[in-house]
Amino acid sequence: MEHHAHQRLSEPLALGRLQLANRLAVAPMTRVSASAQGLPTPHMADYYRGFAEGGFGLVITEGLYTDEDFSQGYLFQPGMANEAQQQAWRGIIAGVQAQGARMLAQLMHAGALSQGNPHRVGTVGPSAVQPVGRQMPFYRGSGAYPLPAAMAPQEIDHAVQGFALSARRARQAGFDGVEIHGANGYLLDQFLSEGSNLREDGHGGALAGRLRLICEVAWAVRAAVGPDFVVGLRISQAKVNDFACKWRGGEAEARALFELLGRLPLDYLHTTEHMAWQPAFGIGPSLAALAKRYAGLPVLANGGLHDPARAAGMLARGEADFVALGRGALTHPDWPRRVAQGLPLSEFDAGLLAPIADLAHADLHRAAARAALERTAAGP
Repeated sequence: MEHHAHQRLSEPLALGRLQLANRLAVAPMTRVSASAQGLPTPHMADYYRGFAEGGFGLVITEGLYTDEDFSQGYLFQPGMANEAQQQAWRGIIAGVQAQGARMLAQLMHAGALSQGNPHRVGTVGPSAVQPVGRQMPFYRGSGAYPLPAAMAPQEIDHAVQGFALSARRARQAGFDGVEIHGANGYLLDQFLSEGSNLREDGHGGALAGRLRLICEVAWAVRAAVGPDFVVGLRISQAKVNDFACKWRGGEAEARALFELLGRLPLDYLHTTEHMAWQPAFGIGPSLAALAKRYAGLPVLANGGLHDPARAAGMLARGEADFVALGRGALTHPDWPRRVAQGLPLSEFDAGLLAPIADLAHADLHRAAARAALERTAAGP
């Protein structure tokens, strides 16, 4: 199965007008390793280039904040909100592309889940509803999330404009496309979710109203980048602050949602679940399979797919067109090459993301682990 799995995963893929060398992507992962001004660093350049050197056909950045108002979620998060940030990505993108991979910028507005924003005091969301859960310490947060202010219509318009302008900057910087972050409990998902969206205007109520902001962002981004630039959308049930969340309407709601998303000017949908191959609602198809069935768009599946046979199985069953690895890519930046050569794969080490999930702490952890291994090998 290993060899067959590798064959399926290594097939090329056309995504819009973009050609990908294989079906393997690096999932967007928040690493809070930029400068205080949101500029990517040389350390980040090495990090992203390593995935391309390791054989991944597509590298998706961590979420980049989209404006200098309320979008930033974390201190030391990179942005795409100004000219300096745009320029700072150029060399990083070129380094990835030089290794034969393509690179997408994920565009993110944290909304009510912001836990570190030097640009504004307070947070905003669809409604004045305090988010469930607690801030994440490995992204330098602590305690409960603050109560957000409900966004006025002009603030919603401004957020949409932020996505559009940052998408244009991403294209000008040299990215091969953008991914709109509509998942994991951030602003677009807050509008989609019944628990956080209590609005009674056109951006609330039934599914079409709650989905309106995602639709507005997708059309605005497409208008900003033109017809020949890849635009994708990430969608999920689970949220960083509510891991067990499920859509209340089950498969019927998923069908309605994906049918609406299928009408947007998107090149792919990126579904993420804790275990992507499992049924989305206890029984029945996976979330990726539902997206594939009802949206009619290429689907990128993410969630626990670091087992090559499991990843290939998603493709073989027609549930996804390509797969994104997070923990698997962190464990082995050369995962595609290792699988191709039949080399063993290690289990994910959670210490790579503790106590802070940044690159500096990961390097320290790896160095300590290597030193311990060497001491063991040397004997008493």
